Amino acid sequence: MNVRRHHLWLLAPFLLQLAALPLVNRVEPVLLGLPFLFFWLLVSTVLTPFAVWLARRGDRRRTDRAKGRAGA
Repeated sequence: MNVRRHHLWLLAPFLLQLAALPLVNRVEPVLLGLPFLFFWLLVSTVLTPFAVWLARRGDRRRTDRAKGRAGA
């Protein structure tokens, strides 16, 4: 199985939103007027596009290098 390291960024949203839920399932503390669980889900949802961007950036670099080798 050929796993590229930049694709591991795509695990971050899964880990933040699902795997960490048992650890952050708390009502206290209240942050910005939200229970901690809601705040956690809000922050992880906002960070998801960043993780996807990092994975895409790594994939683009790999594609550009492959094109450079093919054109040489």
